[in-house]
Amino acid sequence: MIKKLNRIEEWFLITTLVLMVALIFGQVIGRYIFQSAPSWTEEAARHIHIFQVWIGAGYAVKLREHIKVTAFIDLFKGTVRKILDMVALVIWFLLVLLVAMFGTQLVLTTLQYGQVAPATQIPFWISYLAVPLGALSMMIRLVQQMVEIYGKDYDRKGDTVL
Repeated sequence: MIKKLNRIEEWFLITTLVLMVALIFGQVIGRYIFQSAPSWTEEAARHIHIFQVWIGAGYAVKLREHIKVTAFIDLFKGTVRKILDMVALVIWFLLVLLVAMFGTQLVLTTLQYGQVAPATQIPFWISYLAVPLGALSMMIRLVQQMVEIYGKDYDRKGDTVL
């Protein structure tokens, strides 16, 4: 299942990047060559970008590409280091859980009011759905890292998780 999630994220991020670039390129060509461009392309690219950021955040957790200051944790080895790494991931998980909860609340509230984007007529709840989906993806990845840390022997050289 996790490999499938990796493939879905990769496919989604690549496809939406290509689509967003094509939309923005079309907007620029229309504006500068034809002096007229459809207004919906910029708005559609914005909605796509929102999903890219949130889904990409989960994928970045998998790749361990989020910014992490390790100056303090690097002072420790063994069990103390393992505990500090685990505590950091638990705190991060709880913060992402809050984001998922409030993001879901935002989606439901927006769905209730029925707001739509002016040019594309896309309901805003669809764009806001990126927040809880991205948070869910991050939570899955963080749990994976917790399991990995739990199983590692931090007393052996080269077994620390960065």
